[in-house]
Amino acid sequence: MADTNQSIHSEWSSRFAFILAATGSAVGLGNIWKFPYITGENGGGAFVIIYLICVAAIGIPIMIAETMMGRRGRQSPINTLKVLTKEAGANTNWHYLGWLGVIAGFFILSYYSVIAGWSMAYVVKAFTGSFSGQSALEINNLFADLQASPGVQIFWHTVFMVATMAVVARGVQGGLEKAVRFLMPGLFILLMLLVAYAMTTGAYLQGLEFMFKPDFSEITGASVLTAMGHAFFTLSLGMGAIMVYGSYLPKGISIAKTTILIAGADTLVALLAGIAIFPIVFANGLEVGSGPGLIFQTLPIAFGNMTGGWLFGLLFFVLLVFAALSSAISLIEPAVAWCVEHYDIERKKACVVMGFLTWLLGLGTVFSFNNWSDVTFFGATIFESLDFLTANLMLPLGGFFIALFAGRVMLSKDSKEELDLGDDRLFDLWKFLVSYVAPAAVFIVFLHVLGVFS
Repeated sequence: MADTNQSIHSEWSSRFAFILAATGSAVGLGNIWKFPYITGENGGGAFVIIYLICVAAIGIPIMIAETMMGRRGRQSPINTLKVLTKEAGANTNWHYLGWLGVIAGFFILSYYSVIAGWSMAYVVKAFTGSFSGQSALEINNLFADLQASPGVQIFWHTVFMVATMAVVARGVQGGLEKAVRFLMPGLFILLMLLVAYAMTTGAYLQGLEFMFKPDFSEITGASVLTAMGHAFFTLSLGMGAIMVYGSYLPKGISIAKTTILIAGADTLVALLAGIAIFPIVFANGLEVGSGPGLIFQTLPIAFGNMTGGWLFGLLFFVLLVFAALSSAISLIEPAVAWCVEHYDIERKKACVVMGFLTWLLGLGTVFSFNNWSDVTFFGATIFESLDFLTANLMLPLGGFFIALFAGRVMLSKDSKEELDLGDDRLFDLWKFLVSYVAPAAVFIVFLHVLGVFS
């Protein structure tokens, strides 16, 4: 079945193209914005070690499962689950798992685009020297003014969504593949330039020591759960992106080896981001545990007061835009693929429809920082509600059920055929991790975010 079943959306031209695309999906604001600040909040080195263990034991097995399911089904996540449940003789309700991922990606992109728009706005601010000589209060006011202006946010939100849909509309090889062939090398070059600058700050070794010298006295139960959750979310799991990218993967390419390379590259970007950021923070006497404001409120203070700061600030925010765009195209691709399959329409028309709907929903996030700040659901703004719904509910549920489906519903002979590991012991190890370890870990994270325990 898997040999003859082909995707109507074309395939990646090579293994390298898939690695770039899936790495681009995984590498995003979570690596460059979130990983450094949660590392700072949780004591540095010991947190990094726990995070790496979680990537290996939880993230990689689920990523292998999601890629395998995509390649075997060869369609959008929704229709892939229909194909796989029929093949396994399973309950047809499993196809709702596909819907969960597609809707999660759609919701995430609606607010992700707004935050990416902030990065675009900060590219302009860095280029025009807006950070130069500014105090902490003035930098904070810059960010507050941006959030208070719906017009400015809508402009950058629109620019980012148009750029995203322009890439997706060109298809697998003409759009997604060409974009990541430019974006991913560009991202690594920019990141290495920032690391090179960090080496000149005088606090480079202090930054390395903070990141790689473990002090387990800093670790709490909440730190372990944070590491576990971020290891899962940073790989773009549970939102249909990896599954739909897997559906474009040609036969004969090792899913396991390729997935390990992707997870390694994604982790490398997160570590390099920390190596670049922490020396700058230490050299300027700033707070490493300053939370989500580290990128938009703390680092601009450093960029504004360092020699050549406008250039390195510009490089940094261009890097953020690259990372955001490489993830954004994967977030909307599952919805576009389903639209093409279900309504039998051209990809460009599907992109216009899905892009407009995403943009429209994103206005709720824009206004949640200003005009609609008093519109709340259970005490949370529209943005906070979407963020909580997706990151804390939909993605953990998606990852949990993907692991269960791949480990316990799909027939072992079908999984073996698709993975082709060549060694039954390796297959048994993957099967154990994806059937028991990963679901249990994701379930614990799920209970934690619901406040069942802390």
